[in-house]
Order: sequence, then structure tokens, then C-alpha cells
Amino acid sequence: MQRMLVDHNKITRTQVEDIAPVPLQDGQIRLRLQSFALTANNVTYAASGFAIGYWKFFPTGIDGRGLVPVWGTAEVVESQADAVETGTRLYGFYPLAEELIITPRQTSGGTIEDIAAHRADLPAVYNRYAPIRDGGAAQDHLRALLQPLLATSWLLSDWLADNDYFGAQQIIVGSASSKTGLGLCKYLAEQDPRGFRIVGLTSATNKEFVEGVGACDQVLTYDEISEIALVPSVYVDMAGNGEVKLALHETLAAHLKHSAAVGISHWDKFAPEQALPGVKPQFFFAPAQIAKRRSDWGPGVVEKEITAAWKRLATSAADWLEVRVHEGLGAAPAVYGELAEGRADPRHGHIITL
Repeated sequence: MQRMLVDHNKITRTQVEDIAPVPLQDGQIRLRLQSFALTANNVTYAASGFAIGYWKFFPTGIDGRGLVPVWGTAEVVESQADAVETGTRLYGFYPLAEELIITPRQTSGGTIEDIAAHRADLPAVYNRYAPIRDGGAAQDHLRALLQPLLATSWLLSDWLADNDYFGAQQIIVGSASSKTGLGLCKYLAEQDPRGFRIVGLTSATNKEFVEGVGACDQVLTYDEISEIALVPSVYVDMAGNGEVKLALHETLAAHLKHSAAVGISHWDKFAPEQALPGVKPQFFFAPAQIAKRRSDWGPGVVEKEITAAWKRLATSAADWLEVRVHEGLGAAPAVYGELAEGRADPRHGHIITL
């Protein structure tokens, strides 16, 4: 069995290694991965592995090296559990590896939950696996690429609406070329009536791409932050670039009503102890908004809303997403490296098949 290890302290340093399969214990199942997505989201998982706990999901037993979580599809190839039969295909949260052993429990909502002891205190949304009963490889690929990212996009949009957009007249989305940023712009653009402008921030290289998607009222490069209108604003930061955040806080100052930190795809320019003018940035944790909506709306409702939302945008994915399929775990380091080093084309969605 192969897996790709990532250095905890230098997340661009990776190593693919072979390890012997571990025998199943009673109550466990072995999942063989079929395909998974690699996006900037995985870089955020690595960069925030200690702060948020992503390194805890799939322990390696090796000091200083961890398994980056990925979203994908796997098949049950061996079962010592009554709850799940061999041949069952499950979509969910996996290690960047060829297989995963879990201790499954059937939930009332029809999903499978890993109740392994080391995952008991981790967010439940990451411990649940959804059975796949139909659809082919193309649907698996879109689901892995878009569902987790657009779920976060929709939850951000819902959270902003839930807070009356903090009274803002403009929502500024950092790293608007990222799939999560792009999704947020699209969900915000759906609001009718809409009392705010949508401003996308991106690199000069990606400005034309973001403008072409058509979800923003204005697209600015990071060098054009001084041109942002001085009106009540919210900043949603997908990249964690400390230089960009400082420039934006300095420009807007008292006009900035809320500053939300979401991703750290620009991990190499992240400044956690940064002193900033105006409001203090607050971390947005998608599972917390899911938990709130479960409490507000009852079980299962927020999941249905998320599913409908990501599928709605997926219908137009061909207009802004080119799926690129790479064969074998050995292809993962190069793709991950492009993403971690900021060299990936935002039009591309990368899938690793096994």
C-alpha cells in the first residue's frame, strides 16, 4: 500500500512510501481509494494541520510527517463489520493514500460514520461517509472537486446572510480565482434583491479568468487594493496572504465591518501574529455553521441545501473548470507541489485515480 507523507514543518516536502497492509480487527472495514481531488483546499489542510487538527484524522506514527486529507471515492474491499458490505462505494474524507481502515457505524441519515477512538473528538462532518449508489467516474470527479469547496462557499454565503452581511455595501472576496472564492462570488450574485457589490481580489495572472466567470461586479488585482471603494465592507480571505490583508485593512480602516479568515493557500505569506488596523480577523469554520443550521432547521436540512447548491453550480462547471485526470498515487506529489507553490492554473481541477 502506498501513501504520500508531507513534512509538518515544510509542507512542500513530500515522500511517497510503501507500507504493509494492516490486518482488520473485528468491526472494521478496508476502503480502497478509487479517485480523489487535489485542490488548494488540501494545501490549507496541511498549512493549518496543527492549528485546526487536520493531522489528527489519519495518524502516521512518524514524527514530523503526516497525511494530508483529501475528498474522494473508495470501495469497501474487505469487511469485518455487519454495517457495511464489500463492494459498497463511499464518498468522503480520506488520507492521501491508497487505502483507509475505519470502524463504521450506520447513522440515522443513511451515512456511515467512522467511530474510531482517535476521531471521536474531531468534527463529525469529516467522519461521515456517504454511500454512492449510481453515477460514473465523471460524477465522482466533479463531486470530489466541487462538493467540499462549494459547500464551504455556500456556508459562507449563508453565514453572511445570517449576519445581515454585517451592514456591508460591498463584499470583498480574496483569492477569487480559487474554487471556494469563485463559488462564494456566484452564490452571493444569486441574492435578489442584493444590497451590496461583489469585489473579487486576485493576481494579475488570474484577473481575466475571474472577470470571464462574470460573478463579480468588480475584479481587482492585489496591486489595485487602493482603488477599493471606501464604503462599509466585509473581507473574506481565502488565501491567508498577510501582505494583502494588511494592505486591505489599511485601505479600508474603519470602513471594514468584518474580516473573515477562511483559507491559507498562500501559506508562505501567512502572518498569524499580524497587527492590523480596524477589526480583528475572525476564523470562519464551516462545521460550526453546519452545526448552527442543524440546530436552527433540524437534522438533514442543511445537508440538502448544500447538496442542491453545489449541484446547481456544477451544471455550469464546463464553462469554468477543466478536469484533469492523473493516474496513480505517484502523480500526486507533482500536482500537490504545483498547488502548494501557487503555480496551478485556476481553470484546472485535478483528480488522482488509483
